Amino acid sequence: MQVRFGVLGPVVVWDASGAPVDVKGPRHRAVLARLVVARGRVVPVGRLVEDLWEEPPPGAVSAVRTFVAALRRALEPHRPPRVPARLLVTEGPGYALRAAPDAVDAWRFEEAVATITTARPHRALDRLDQALGWWRGPAYAGFDDETWVRPERGRLEQLRLHAVESRAEALLTLGRAAEVVPDLDAHVAEHPWREEAWRLLALALYRTDRQGDALAVLRRARALLLDQLGVDPGPRLRRLETDILRQSDPVDAGPAPPAADRVWAEAAAAYDRTVVSGARDRLESTVGLLRSIAVAGGGGLEAAREQRFATIAAAEQLGDPELTARVIGGYDVPAIWTRSDDPAQAARIVAAAERALAALHPDSSAATRARLLATIAVESRGTRAARGPEAAREAERIARQLADPALLAFALNGVFMQSFRRAGLAPERDEVGAELVALSTRHGLPTFEVLGHLIRLQARGALGDFATADRHAAEADRVAERHERPLAGVFTGWYRALRLAATGASVPEAEAGYRAAAAQLHGTGMPGVERGILPLALLCLRVWHGQPTYADGHTDWGPYAPWARPLVLLAQDRPADAAVALRRTPDPPYDLLFEALWCLTGQAAIVLDDRAVLARAHAALAPAVHELAGAGSGMLTAGPVAQHLDRLATALGSPAD
Repeated sequence: MQVRFGVLGPVVVWDASGAPVDVKGPRHRAVLARLVVARGRVVPVGRLVEDLWEEPPPGAVSAVRTFVAALRRALEPHRPPRVPARLLVTEGPGYALRAAPDAVDAWRFEEAVATITTARPHRALDRLDQALGWWRGPAYAGFDDETWVRPERGRLEQLRLHAVESRAEALLTLGRAAEVVPDLDAHVAEHPWREEAWRLLALALYRTDRQGDALAVLRRARALLLDQLGVDPGPRLRRLETDILRQSDPVDAGPAPPAADRVWAEAAAAYDRTVVSGARDRLESTVGLLRSIAVAGGGGLEAAREQRFATIAAAEQLGDPELTARVIGGYDVPAIWTRSDDPAQAARIVAAAERALAALHPDSSAATRARLLATIAVESRGTRAARGPEAAREAERIARQLADPALLAFALNGVFMQSFRRAGLAPERDEVGAELVALSTRHGLPTFEVLGHLIRLQARGALGDFATADRHAAEADRVAERHERPLAGVFTGWYRALRLAATGASVPEAEAGYRAAAAQLHGTGMPGVERGILPLALLCLRVWHGQPTYADGHTDWGPYAPWARPLVLLAQDRPADAAVALRRTPDPPYDLLFEALWCLTGQAAIVLDDRAVLARAHAALAPAVHELAGAGSGMLTAGPVAQHLDRLATALGSPAD
């Protein structure tokens, strides 16, 4: 989590927990606001003085420095003495705010508005609703008369008005014209010079069968523009008036719902009319919808996850094991990451699948059983339970026997998730990925084809074969773009950061690559991937290159805290505490980061001369001697396993194997 800045309203700061940060008085806020306006560029101290005072008093420079010092304490309250600031930095003749691109609400708003141009109407509407919700009042409220902020306030206000109109257009495109009218009516009253607002209001009225009102709006717009500005309406307003008079559907910017959206709306309405409330078909249809939502990006995965277990629970309440089994097994959404986004929910799903298996009639479909088994294998990922590998093998056996391509693809996903019983199994996973790619290509299973390419990307990266991994990254992107699977780009983006780190980039260059990749994770609904992965990547990089590790005790390491803690304590010069933490460090889970976490544990054991842990780390890593530690994740690396084995062997006082 990071400090966040709000300027879409009064200037405020929130800490990592979302609580307001006290940034002192109006001059402090002015300095902060001025640095936000600069968007990361250095603002010289002299310029700050000129902007803060019309007639600078004696000692103004010292006052600015005092304001900056107070802001630094507020923004980084836990920064140790003499450690350089990371947010409000001194550079050259002045200061700069080094906030992340998503840490300032105005920057996020601008990015959100820019991305809607290529988004589908549903996604554009969701994004705009979220972005407009960030506004708490006029931008930089409280600094209305300051010359240094006036152009930025005007620019942001124009963006906001554009977003309001784009939202109205998205609603019109989705066939929801009646919802648009009240908001647009207020919008044109407040901003009467915006022709686009008048056009959208008239179009909305026309689409709700209010032709007379639509024409009246256009005539009001014409009269206002002529009387107040002395100009005629633009061509789009004139064209709309002509279309309405001809009673033809306007097609210029703000058309009737496209065929796909119109068909969807009509089919959904027909479904609601035809399939009675409470019908069991609704639950199975819900699973199909959740499956589509989960791979659509834009928060879809999180939304699907929130509804998935509710759907299973509703099926169980009906007391029909066959229905429950179909509801559970129908959610065959490919999974590439070996840590669940919601481990508690995953355990509940496994339990529900086991109950359904036990309750199925002996004559039940073998395919239904296999889907339940594959679900158990996928949802048991990252655990040491013997049931996961067993379920994966049985699901694969049934799928091959039935010669069902879609079922086999799902089963192979389970096999992949259970292929981490020890280090050094990248070649085995590469074979799974190759079969998935071939199978999915032959039988038109694009989502599993993307999965296969991502698995091969991971496996070839672990083996240091970046030429082949590059080809699979490109293929994953190509298939994902063609079939609108945006989440694939998160993993290929991380792979390219890993590749940069693994192929000779300097540590600062590699760190920048990791940070850029981490920015793509925000808002994807994948906490199992996102939480702790960036600090872990940076830690692995520094351990590999023998650089000092971070001593910040407030970093959110997520699930990787037990393996990072001994090294953090060592960096804080607390060897006794580090030794205790090392003895408490568990063996890493069987997942994509197994080797990387053992390398961190091994490094701490070397420094602390813990021979028992040294021996365990060496034994665990030895099967992966020819791999890059952690590169099998497709996201980070701690360098060649052989290098770590050499270090461990030296510390143990015996030659490496």
